[in-house]
Amino acid sequence: MDQFKGQPRLPKFAVPKRYDIKLKPDLIECRFSGSVVVNLDVITATHFIVLNAAELTVANDAVYFTNRDSSKVFKPSKVELFEDDEILVLEFPEEIPTGLGLLNIQFHGILNDRMKGFYRSKYEHNGEERNMAVTQFEAVDARRCFPCWDEPSCKATFKITLDVPSNLVALSNMPIAEEKIDNNLKTVSFQESPIMSTYLVAVVVGLFDYVEDHTPDGVKVRVYCQVGKANQGKFALDVAVKTLGLYKDYFNTPYTLPKLDMIAIPDFAAGAMENYGLVTYRETALLYDAQHSAAANRQGVAITVAHELAHQWFGNLVTMEWWTHLWLNEGFATWVSYLAVDGLFPEWKIWSQFLHECEDGLTLDGLAGSHPIEVEINHAREIDEIFDAISYSKGASVIRMLQSYLGAESFQRSLASYIKKHACSNAKTEDLWAALEEGSGEPVNNLMTTWTKQQGYPVVSVKINNQNLEFDQSQFLSSGAQGEGQWIVPITLCFGSYDVRKNFLFQTKSETRDIKELLGSLIAKDSKSWIKLNVEQAGFYRVKYDELLAAKLRYAIEKKLLSPSDRFGILDDTFALCMARKESLTSLLNLVAAYREEDDYTVLSNLISIIQKVKRIAADAVPDLLDYFKQFSINVLQYSAERLGWDPKPGETHDDALLRGEILTSLAEFGHDLTLDEASKRFQAFLEDRNTPLLPPDIRRTVYVAVMKRTTKSNRSSFESLLEVYRETDLSQEKTRILGSLSSSSDPDLILEVLNFMLSSEVRSQDAVFGLRVNREGRDVAWSWLKENWEQISKTYGSGFLLTHFVRAIVSPFASLEKAKEVEEFFDSHPMHAITRTLKQSLERVNINANWVQSVQNEKGLADVIKELAYRKY
Repeated sequence: MDQFKGQPRLPKFAVPKRYDIKLKPDLIECRFSGSVVVNLDVITATHFIVLNAAELTVANDAVYFTNRDSSKVFKPSKVELFEDDEILVLEFPEEIPTGLGLLNIQFHGILNDRMKGFYRSKYEHNGEERNMAVTQFEAVDARRCFPCWDEPSCKATFKITLDVPSNLVALSNMPIAEEKIDNNLKTVSFQESPIMSTYLVAVVVGLFDYVEDHTPDGVKVRVYCQVGKANQGKFALDVAVKTLGLYKDYFNTPYTLPKLDMIAIPDFAAGAMENYGLVTYRETALLYDAQHSAAANRQGVAITVAHELAHQWFGNLVTMEWWTHLWLNEGFATWVSYLAVDGLFPEWKIWSQFLHECEDGLTLDGLAGSHPIEVEINHAREIDEIFDAISYSKGASVIRMLQSYLGAESFQRSLASYIKKHACSNAKTEDLWAALEEGSGEPVNNLMTTWTKQQGYPVVSVKINNQNLEFDQSQFLSSGAQGEGQWIVPITLCFGSYDVRKNFLFQTKSETRDIKELLGSLIAKDSKSWIKLNVEQAGFYRVKYDELLAAKLRYAIEKKLLSPSDRFGILDDTFALCMARKESLTSLLNLVAAYREEDDYTVLSNLISIIQKVKRIAADAVPDLLDYFKQFSINVLQYSAERLGWDPKPGETHDDALLRGEILTSLAEFGHDLTLDEASKRFQAFLEDRNTPLLPPDIRRTVYVAVMKRTTKSNRSSFESLLEVYRETDLSQEKTRILGSLSSSSDPDLILEVLNFMLSSEVRSQDAVFGLRVNREGRDVAWSWLKENWEQISKTYGSGFLLTHFVRAIVSPFASLEKAKEVEEFFDSHPMHAITRTLKQSLERVNINANWVQSVQNEKGLADVIKELAYRKY
């Protein structure tokens, strides 16, 4: 039996074709019993059947195999569950012949509290706490509910039957085929599913309300939620019905199931999960309350619904062959969700916000501890950590880059062909490239392999030499180190106007282009002329300009000659180069000053993020200049703050509604007294009247952050008041807003109290991560707290990806080599496979910060620049 231990994949002695699963959850004792009959095709005569199981009890006498042709019954001589490898090995004294047969297994399990496998979620009904039973199987947790071949390529059909209390709602992937009630118990049988992977099987049992609609094709769509919250499901329902139609046209394939249920789960680790026909969500990702939800919540619901429904085609109908190709699911669903939301809400200009996705991917992929998009998976425990910005954001960004290169029509046509060819089957990355290559006639595989099989991305340096443009590429690393990679880069350029463009594939380390007819005005130092690479930020790379080109772009930014996407890109690239010590902080700050009259939401949102990051570095590097830096930052943001004001304006844009809160929150974090005073007044009005128009949802987080900014352990009335609001609201979005604000205090004693509150029974396990974003004054307190509570935290979150949030949020903000060593020593004595990659990345970030601090300390003339910018009259 030991031969099967430590293997990344199951042996292929037998292949499942159909599962008949019966489950009986006990919601009082939080246990379940079940049986599974698997139609198996035995491919190789064998003494062993090996499948996945974890945290289940399987007795020796509860297993047997029946050969279909001879009806002979085979009973195993040995049944062993290897928990480390999560496999169930059945050894038979007689050899099982090839051909079809039935494997019968009975089992017992626990409804766990870790939001994975078959678990319990708590909710209140009529003031009484109750349990619901929920499944979350991606990536490898179906095995915690029933023994199975828990690999995406082992597709089968599923017939599910549930025995549940007769007063509860029972849901699964398919519509109900039959329901029999026997006193307080009912047996619910569901229609057999189409062929699908185990990680997409879903079951939910609880008490729910719902709202319902139908697509023009007759697909029944429902949004389920806790009793009393049905109205909050209407927005998501409308988005879902329209999105199914949009995807049917885009993929040229209809949705394949007779119904689509979406359900809000109170305890849910991820944002949402695309189970075929029964999509599960956090409440914050599905429910929208017009009176109390912010514009950002509305947008978040739309994007999440569009993302999960994209998976019904890309992931569920066509499934990755193995987790190495996870990005095919997640990268594609991320990209196409923006396409759908742009179709439904064009006024949101959502493609501009896609740049945040791109930036997330560039940031993580700038680390030496990143990984290729196609990442080798050697054990199930490695999978959780690749649900990250590489699989999602970089994956989406390289798809956008490819679509931009091939053209929208050719790309769409090829995708539809890919889905038709691989429907109800599995695919690898190469299969997608083959379809796109065939449809476009372009060398897609050759181009894209450089982006998916190797880690990282290039920085393209460009300079003018005589009447030529000289290009160089090298791997960009945030540490400033020299990388080894080389890419085929789709270069796009504009020369002084978006009407004058050049495109080419940059396939070598360096290249020179003769463009003298376009360079005349630049050589003559015509201030209106500029060159911008990576037009509209369509490519996944950074650009470094020589001084002349950079100065001309700064002028173009001030004069609004560039698109918002290009203004975003220049700022983001300069910041990244500054962190990598390839540009001075002086040049970055002078560029930031050019954005004072910026009015685009996405650009300003990134500007705010950048000045907050620079503030943290400045606080460590040049603390005596921090007040000047804060004043400069306030000066930069003041223009937009005054334009927007505190109160929503009739007919204002979606972007302005999003921006108001972000600008005012940032001013509060910089300690702007007028902002803090106004926030305090509005908070008092809110405490007296929860429906006051002085505190609309879009600025609630601002006000909560601002009042906590002035709150201390001894002056704690605002803290107590916020806790009171937290306890009285049943809106998850309001609860998470408050949790994300509580750690804004600068008092280490109060920060410790807040962190302890996050682990209390008053905060759902999934939500504790919202309170981890402490300021500089709280870094050491948070680290000591993490060490003291590590045993409890690691036990609560197990191997789930929520655990990685604790490590990343608390370790990454440090900026000293000594602290990196201390962190490393602690985790050396507390090793956990589930955080290996995250810990390595977080320690790398600490080292990057430490080197950046040292570089800023050594920068000549910086003090004069910061003081001048702080006092500059705009």
